[in-house]
Amino acid sequence: MNRRVVITGLGVCAPNGVGLSDFTNALLEGKSGLRYQPNLGKLGFGCQVAGEPLVKDQLIANYFTPLERRGLNATGIVYGVIAGVDAWKDAGLEKNITNEPSWDRGIIFGTGILGVDKFREAIHLIDEGKVRRLGSTSVIQTMASGISAYLGGLLGCGNQVTTNSAACTTGTEGILMAYDRISQGKAEIMLTGSCSDSGPYVWGGFDAMRILPRGYNDNPTKASRPMSATAGGFIPGSGAGALMLESLESAQKRGAHIYAEVLGGEVNSGGQLGEGSMTAPNSMAVQRCIQNAIRNSGITASDIDVINGHLTATSKDSLEIENWRTALNRDKGDFPYINSFKGSVGHCLAAAGSIESVATVLQFKEQVVFKNVNCEDIHPDILSVIPASSIPRDTKNHSPKVIAKASFGFGDVNACVIFRAFSKEQ
Repeated sequence: MNRRVVITGLGVCAPNGVGLSDFTNALLEGKSGLRYQPNLGKLGFGCQVAGEPLVKDQLIANYFTPLERRGLNATGIVYGVIAGVDAWKDAGLEKNITNEPSWDRGIIFGTGILGVDKFREAIHLIDEGKVRRLGSTSVIQTMASGISAYLGGLLGCGNQVTTNSAACTTGTEGILMAYDRISQGKAEIMLTGSCSDSGPYVWGGFDAMRILPRGYNDNPTKASRPMSATAGGFIPGSGAGALMLESLESAQKRGAHIYAEVLGGEVNSGGQLGEGSMTAPNSMAVQRCIQNAIRNSGITASDIDVINGHLTATSKDSLEIENWRTALNRDKGDFPYINSFKGSVGHCLAAAGSIESVATVLQFKEQVVFKNVNCEDIHPDILSVIPASSIPRDTKNHSPKVIAKASFGFGDVNACVIFRAFSKEQ
């Protein structure tokens, strides 16, 4: 069985916009969500810029009961619940309030690390001999699957409810996991997405690795510069993105709005061999991931007219562009549009793939290719491979037909998913 799978709902909690409307407007305008973080300055971080969603207490009250908010100290769960519930509502679905689980509906919602601040709170209480003050929610806030457990209970899902984790590839991998489950007839509707915590205890390790730029603390909106000659490293971010995947039959039966179709994709690893390592990609695996994603989706490389890359604003951006060119075997004058959203949201770690996939799919709805932010000075090594016209610095009026979205994560792991503009006849 290989059923068609479509996207019927989107939700997002991003540094440059919470909710689809704010997020879409920010992407159209190139609005940045990167800000100076005073707490990072006080703690002596070299890079004191980060992207963090602005979530007010009154908004949180719309998603959590007073009892659920008591002792809630896991930002990733907050972001994930907001994005996940919004995607569910955007798809026109109601929460299950019966006594029987929705057997054909499930959740695959990933994270990298969850509840860091709750862990810190728990460690202090335990070390002080106050274990009884931990509260009844400390476990669910700090277990990796806490986010899918929260959403599963809120929505009453009876199909697979689980959490995946693959570093920066998490969100994109989750889309393909949900796609497989629906296309194989094991579910009708799957909520998929990913989230990442905020704060110094998440971002500190990257600052210690000296892979974050240190020269933009006074100019935070210019700090993340994908594909730029003046790129100095990635800016850490956080948040969550969520997508509702559904069988075409189910969506049509409900009369649901369809954003796009998921054609398939590929997940692989470079094995940390050759040029691959814990933090660097193996080009052979990256190219193979892209090529197999195209093959598995039943299209050709020439069908792709837009790419949303991983492109983190590091020295590896040029290598990624070369890998795309090699994998697609497209001439320099025939290269698709390519963009990265990290110029405005930063690198949202485990949430990156899902937030960026929401933005990617919105391009079908808006019939545009969103601009690349902070890419006035394209790196010369990139210009030797693809033309400047493939890297829009202004939002382009273009109706995408097929978009390839990829993520390449720590641990030398890769994922590429292919989206297509929906048509009943295809």
